[in-house]
Amino acid sequence: IQADGTDGNCVTFVLHDEDHTLGNSLRYMVMKNPEVEFCGYCITHPSESKINFRIQTRGALPAVEPFRKGLNDLMGVCQHVLNTFEVRLFLKSSRAFS
Repeated sequence: IQADGTDGNCVTFVLHDEDHTLGNSLRYMVMKNPEVEFCGYCITHPSESKINFRIQTRGALPAVEPFRKGLNDLMGVCQHVLNTFEVRLFLKSSRAFS
């Protein structure tokens, strides 16, 4: 991850080897933060697997904070989905042996 910007409240993060899957999910999670004024991303070119992910915050909150929180929240959601899937799969397979 590479961050470019002169102002800590408005930063563009360059995410390599990523696409819309992470970009849109992370944008959704970051925008849930009321301190975020703008959050968006773009794919630089269809043949490149990198995105420019921009965050602008209100006040003195550095943009890296909602970026980190968004990533952590997204990992939590993914872990919940995985756990739920594994529990359901286990319950289904244990019923097959009953």
